[in-house]
Amino acid sequence: MGNPVVEQPAEAGVPDGTPVSEEVLASDAEGQNGASNGAVKEEQAAVEAGEEGSDSEEEATPEDGAKKKKKKKKKKNKKKSAAAEDGGDGAAAEAKPVPQLEQTSPPTIPVRQLFPGGVYPEGEFQSYKDDQRWRETSEEKRQLERLERDVLNEVRRAAEVHRQVRRHVQRIAVPGVKLIDMCEQLEESVRTLIEADGLKAGIAFPTGCSLNHVAAHWTPNAGDKTVLGYDDVMKIDFGTHVDGRIIDCAFTVAHNPRYDPLLTAVKEATDTGIRAAGVDVRLCDIGAQIQEVMESHEVELDGKTFQVKSVRNLNGHSISPYHIHAGKSVPIVKGGEATRMEEGEFFAIETFGSTGKGYVREDLEVSHYMKNFDVGHVPLRLPRARQLLATIDRNFSTLAFCRRYLDRLGEQKYLMALKNLCDAGVVDPYPPLVDAKGSYVAQYEHTIYLHPTRKEVLTRGDDY
Repeated sequence: MGNPVVEQPAEAGVPDGTPVSEEVLASDAEGQNGASNGAVKEEQAAVEAGEEGSDSEEEATPEDGAKKKKKKKKKKNKKKSAAAEDGGDGAAAEAKPVPQLEQTSPPTIPVRQLFPGGVYPEGEFQSYKDDQRWRETSEEKRQLERLERDVLNEVRRAAEVHRQVRRHVQRIAVPGVKLIDMCEQLEESVRTLIEADGLKAGIAFPTGCSLNHVAAHWTPNAGDKTVLGYDDVMKIDFGTHVDGRIIDCAFTVAHNPRYDPLLTAVKEATDTGIRAAGVDVRLCDIGAQIQEVMESHEVELDGKTFQVKSVRNLNGHSISPYHIHAGKSVPIVKGGEATRMEEGEFFAIETFGSTGKGYVREDLEVSHYMKNFDVGHVPLRLPRARQLLATIDRNFSTLAFCRRYLDRLGEQKYLMALKNLCDAGVVDPYPPLVDAKGSYVAQYEHTIYLHPTRKEVLTRGDDY
């Protein structure tokens, strides 16, 4: 949302002709000279190999001894491999979770049922820059990472819902589709897959499907008849959450291949921002790197060549529970604040590239609203405004919502009350943000988490 956002090797015995170590021969000689010593050695070897209940009176042969030594070595290798997969934290890592069922089309099976073990897929891990690489081998940082697993597992559940829903949306977002129908199908899929439960899990903010020069914060209100065209550039920006932990991720749909250079520029700029992000990194430095990549691209439209410009007054942002814009802004141009990223923070890294001025302003009919996160008690004179605020508190709290969501809850004739809440500063309106008419804006966005050891691109998928 824009912010003014291992498989084990096959078990092998000792092949014929394999030389046996002197230690094994010595063990065998002792087994032949004293049955008791051989029994003790075999019993110890059996315990180490995890084979309780083996016959301790049997004599150890050179072949048996070699097999047992092989088993011990394989066990150590497994531990090393597991530690490597788990980011070097020393704990035995489990195999990557694989869905037990195949998702339907359209998606109707909750993600929890697809992963009955309760462990959800990780995102893409990336190392920090050289001066922070020490974190990957720090025992203290690895222990901190282990303590976060339960919380992050639920965030990954929200991210997996986003991946599965957007995969479906990419199939139905074709020329001729009514945008209101597409949005409602997308939102219903999110509710089903995440098992929406009030404020515990559900949609994090309204589905943005801004077209062409409209960069962000547009979703159809009731009765809107807008249809996607072949020559449109549509930004699809939607969010999911579990316990207020928000996943904010966006992509661009353009069916006419002439826009491919624009989409490539923005995608590369977003990936650049992700690579630049990390613990103790200055936000302004990320913006400078994003702009350099973004504005190295050009796109030719109708015989004219346009430099792709970073939209300078749109930013990425930090995210905290139930707070989509949590205070820190990640610029997409050079300059900006020198505030640093910190360990344990979530960020939405998003970039907007435009063929227009590279500057947006508010315009068009408002559809997005959000209760002010910091507002205290405000006396409201209109009873209808108090009633509407109770509905907002109960269903959205400080998460963003749109007029269609109020319609779905059965609210009627609420525009006057909603305006009163906005005038009182209790609710903030978020009008659509537009560049110059006739221009085209593209957007890509991912949510990342700054682990104690590495960063994780939670929303990375095989699509982008």
